[in-house]
Amino acid sequence: QVQLVESGGGLAQPGGSLRLSCVGSGNTFTFKAYNFMGWYRQTPGNERELVAGFFTRNGGTTYYADAIKDRFTVSRDGARNSVYLQMDNLKSEDTAVYFCNLITANERQFWGRGTQVTVST
Repeated sequence: QVQLVESGGGLAQPGGSLRLSCVGSGNTFTFKAYNFMGWYRQTPGNERELVAGFFTRNGGTTYYADAIKDRFTVSRDGARNSVYLQMDNLKSEDTAVYFCNLITANERQFWGRGTQVTVST
């Protein structure tokens, strides 16, 4: 069974930075051949929205939502089955629960439990 564990959330001031980590465990092959691995976020009363991540089909694409372009950087470490989200110049509207997401090559979807990010003075 695949498990995703996020860490790195917390409280930051506007303009500050946080770095989220997601470490995957389970079937090693899953992390060598997935369709997507990345980050979503969710605020109360709203659906989860895609923030950033790696699509691997058709040559591969690194995706960033317009709201966080030029402020967030997604990266990955295949050897550690991990994906990271460096968040700089944080804004209050970045406050949300951030979830790690994995879609396997056979379209199975897995989620982490989420990590809270709060941007406030």
